Amino acid sequence: MKHQKGIHHITALAGDAQRNAEFYTQVLGMRLVKKSVNQDDPGTYHLFYGNQSANPGSSLTFFPWPNAVQGKPGTGEVVNVALQVPEGTQGYWESRLTDHDVDYTVEDVFGRTALRFSDPDGMELDLVFEGQAKEKVENVDYIVPFDKTIQGFWGARMYLTEREHTEKLLNELFEFEQVANKDNLYLYQTDAEIGHSVIIEVADAPIHGQNGRGIVHHIAFRTENKEELDQLREQVSKRGLHPTQIIDRHWFNSVYYRIPAGVLFEMASDDPGYTVDEEFEHLGEHLILPPWLENKRDRIEEILPEIKVTSKATS
Repeated sequence: MKHQKGIHHITALAGDAQRNAEFYTQVLGMRLVKKSVNQDDPGTYHLFYGNQSANPGSSLTFFPWPNAVQGKPGTGEVVNVALQVPEGTQGYWESRLTDHDVDYTVEDVFGRTALRFSDPDGMELDLVFEGQAKEKVENVDYIVPFDKTIQGFWGARMYLTEREHTEKLLNELFEFEQVANKDNLYLYQTDAEIGHSVIIEVADAPIHGQNGRGIVHHIAFRTENKEELDQLREQVSKRGLHPTQIIDRHWFNSVYYRIPAGVLFEMASDDPGYTVDEEFEHLGEHLILPPWLENKRDRIEEILPEIKVTSKATS
């Protein structure tokens, strides 16, 4: 079976960790699949939310910084994260967002209906209605009914001053093909079940943003394993983009580089996955540290604020 390409995960900056966790689990019904720390800044949480199966292509992750300033989107960034929900669930989601005092608008995204709103830190989100629900995952709690829950990423929108170079990277490295264009919006897709779409919005002129909460830090694309990751790294290097060495993130291996348009790209392997250190049924229940940080656990736990996350609906 051919390995699916597409988005692996997207990482953004948040403010308050508890508020972030409550919104993504209790309002959007995503599963906390890993509670860990920023490996480059272990005094900061790294929270991973995904679908109930914890699949690659579903993880929206956050670095919560309690004192972070409010971010302001600009060019050279991912400015919209789109999550895929089953067709026929628009009424449910409109009611759910209204019940949780989340203001939204109804948008057309290349012929697909979407609800657009912001998370508590101002990051723009879409719920795109496409496809059908997957089978219910056993031994896992659902806050949102399984036939209405978020399936994973639909895609992401990048706001750029150039398109051609980025398009070439998406096509040659990750097998995205341009399938539609409307005004200054260009849609690229792969044949993956989730995480299959990237939109490039072309800006007339650069707009200076402000890093802070509500801003996407990087977007990661899928590779099958470390071997394919190494091959793609060589291709990136030949393009003069100065990729990092392969970095062991414990749940996947990663390579980072910044594209000329400004977005920080990551390539991440699907293996070994989130169950390398937790049983599937208990993902996200405890603070998990990579082995090289275990000897600092006591100090890390002293620094981190307590957050309470439940897999049960609280309202």
